Amino acid sequence: MRVTWDIFCSVVDNYGDIGVTWRLARQLAGEHDVTVRLWLDDLDAFTRLCPQADRQAVQQSQQGVEVRQWPRPWQPVEPADVVIEAFACELPAVYVAAMAARPQKVLWLNLEYLSAEGWVEGCHGLPSLQSNGLQKFFFFPGFTAGSGGLLRERDLLDQRRAFQADSLACEAFLQGLGVEPIAGARRVSLFAYENRGLASWLDALAAGLHVTQLLVPEGRILADLQVWLGCAALVAGDRQQRGQLHIQVLPFVEQEQYDRLLWSCDFNAVRGEDSFVRAQWAGRPLLWHIYWQDEGAHWDKLEAFLALYIVGLSPAASAALEGLWRAWNAGETMGASWHAVQQVWPELAEHAERWCLQQASQADLAAALVEFYLNWL
Repeated sequence: MRVTWDIFCSVVDNYGDIGVTWRLARQLAGEHDVTVRLWLDDLDAFTRLCPQADRQAVQQSQQGVEVRQWPRPWQPVEPADVVIEAFACELPAVYVAAMAARPQKVLWLNLEYLSAEGWVEGCHGLPSLQSNGLQKFFFFPGFTAGSGGLLRERDLLDQRRAFQADSLACEAFLQGLGVEPIAGARRVSLFAYENRGLASWLDALAAGLHVTQLLVPEGRILADLQVWLGCAALVAGDRQQRGQLHIQVLPFVEQEQYDRLLWSCDFNAVRGEDSFVRAQWAGRPLLWHIYWQDEGAHWDKLEAFLALYIVGLSPAASAALEGLWRAWNAGETMGASWHAVQQVWPELAEHAERWCLQQASQADLAAALVEFYLNWL
């Protein structure tokens, strides 16, 4: 019999949690021949990522995954062989009791948030004994061999390289989004949280030596963009120009299309966790807007990643990249740090591809989860 997996996701913020679990569920089902149920408490958010889904359906099949509405109150079902609670969401008490009563053992995993912090390797894979006798294991995605790796489909990099080598495919994709590529322009994607530093970056782009085509998917950053432009509410399809800067608002797209948008750009500003990882697989320079946490905990995560990422860069390139990321995440003036990045652009571009290949040499998250289960049996 095929191994069964239950993935529970409580949608609490900005499509990041559901983005990760939806990608993971599809990869497990498509590449590892297992049966996956994805339990979601917000089907409205899910339909943004999977437009063909029915937001009213209690149960439906999408892309090889059984998508279930997380009922409140819980309706008892037979637990799966492997149970993942994503990002410390709380499983229904009735379901946990059924796990404990199941004749066959259940592997219970808490899939944690992504972090490059040094303590992750020491905690990855550790068990936590529960009061009912079950063990729950902590599983940490990460960037080093001692972590759980990153989400990466089996043929993702081959697809990306083929796409980036085919200028006609890239142009056709962009035109499908209503974008007319500007010859000779540097293409930049912008997907971020609200940021008071945006205006200074846009000023620098508008006054820059290069023509920049800025592609902005619908999201939270649009409010700040509207203020800088001094215009009414922006919607998908809107275009504006200020000096050297050409701006276009794009619709919120499915994950596969977003991947291709990242592949189509020379520089990607991303946020959170899911888009952050996908930008790394694009092999292009990037700017990460990390999710703000109480008491500045997000700065530790940002600095931990930077410490890994800058290895191999020259002092000038390291300083430029770190300066840009810190200014952006602090909401500070971006002009000087953006100018510094221009001086080392070729090195940053080469480094982005090298980092991508380095990360791809490690096991991906889905494969690591399957291997953990097999070793646990």
